[in-house]
Amino acid sequence: MTKFSAEWSRRNFLRGALATGALVLPASSALVGCATSGGGQEAAEGEKSAQNPLGVPTDAPLEVYIFNGGFGDKYATDVHEPIYKKKYPKAKINHKAEVDIAGALQSRFVGGNPPDFVNDSGDGQIPLGQLVSDKQLYDLTDLFDAPSWDDPNTKVRDTLVPGAIQQGTFGDKPYVMNMALTVFGIWYNKALFDKHGWQPPQTWDDMLALCKDIKAAGIYPWTYQGIHARYMSWSLLAMAAKLAGPDVVKAIDNLEEGAWQHEAIKESANALQGLHTKGYILPGTEGMDHIQAQGQWCAGKAAFVPCGSWLENEQKDVTPEGFEVTVMPDPLLSKDSKMPFETIYASPGEPYVVPAAAKNPRGGLEYMRIMLSKDGAKGFTEQVSSLTVVKGAADGVKLPPGLTSAQETLKSAGDNVLNWMYNTWYGDMWNPGVNAQIGDLMTGRKTVDQFCAGCESEAKKVRDDDSVTKYTR
Repeated sequence: MTKFSAEWSRRNFLRGALATGALVLPASSALVGCATSGGGQEAAEGEKSAQNPLGVPTDAPLEVYIFNGGFGDKYATDVHEPIYKKKYPKAKINHKAEVDIAGALQSRFVGGNPPDFVNDSGDGQIPLGQLVSDKQLYDLTDLFDAPSWDDPNTKVRDTLVPGAIQQGTFGDKPYVMNMALTVFGIWYNKALFDKHGWQPPQTWDDMLALCKDIKAAGIYPWTYQGIHARYMSWSLLAMAAKLAGPDVVKAIDNLEEGAWQHEAIKESANALQGLHTKGYILPGTEGMDHIQAQGQWCAGKAAFVPCGSWLENEQKDVTPEGFEVTVMPDPLLSKDSKMPFETIYASPGEPYVVPAAAKNPRGGLEYMRIMLSKDGAKGFTEQVSSLTVVKGAADGVKLPPGLTSAQETLKSAGDNVLNWMYNTWYGDMWNPGVNAQIGDLMTGRKTVDQFCAGCESEAKKVRDDDSVTKYTR
């Protein structure tokens, strides 16, 4: 599973719609389907009751689009859709699984005829900030304020881990439901480490010393998702925030001038570039995509790879027997760092939305309420090997080694959990922006100062563009 935004600016959005002949513009609006006070255009609603708190039209069809990536779509067809169908037997569910969400739905969003529920993920993701800016998404406030599926005395919002709703909030309204709780870090094969007596390093000096030993054993210390070099930005920002505190990444989110040129960012960038200059990166990494690089890691060609906790499920078909997928926090750049080693980057992710112009938006909200039920979340975890934003949903679930490791790492972090929003709010700044810059950093094509200046330039583009809606935290 990948979590990237495609380069899909408003100009490209409109150009693609014009090319397909799908652009139908009302007299005073750039895009159709603008939100009303209810979050979307007027749509049929059912009668609200204790059994139907969201007012779902019980016999209305529901059109569901799922991103067919690392998570697949069986969690939808085998868990959530059957629960919906059981409660609303007269409702027909039209299920579609797509690899390229933008390619499949761009013209439908612009034409005012989107589905009722969309898993907007993958390399073909429609940038969420753009959808919000163009008033294409339904306000999810009613969902989070509704009684939870399992306990009518508890609101949906109160069943979720801290930050779950905030991650999908733009301005003062939630527009995105993020289901997966992703733990990010550096992944290794514990069985390999145990065999050689290697210990996961807690400082960068320890990392470099271990890299020397690993290479002496005939294994390259690192690989990364070369074409998608932005994976390395997670370690870069996490280490910088540990060194100087979380305000470093908060400033990046808030588009503050000079945020990317903070000394902590430079120190982190210098450390990561050192992996290249010291010859600690698997040759050919630069030209690999995520599957290829992670495949080399699974084959034992490299000891470390950066990723989110979807890695284990994404690689399950090629992971050899006895391979113990394990995650560690990013090392400290200094023993005097402001945050402890156990600090991790963990983020609610895998976004789901209800389009503003959906024919059955209340059905879309109900589908989300089902996903956020105990059975819905437990089934999601069992199907895709991912933690969820639902409190306690994984309790009693037999988790594979990698996910067990992620859960333990999250527990050890306690309140020391980092998060950032710029990649969600400003999709183009994230990709191709930072992706290109860190790709140049990791191959030595740019110096650390040039990398920081390049990222600063990407932030300035957004900061100076009056057509882009700005957010702060």
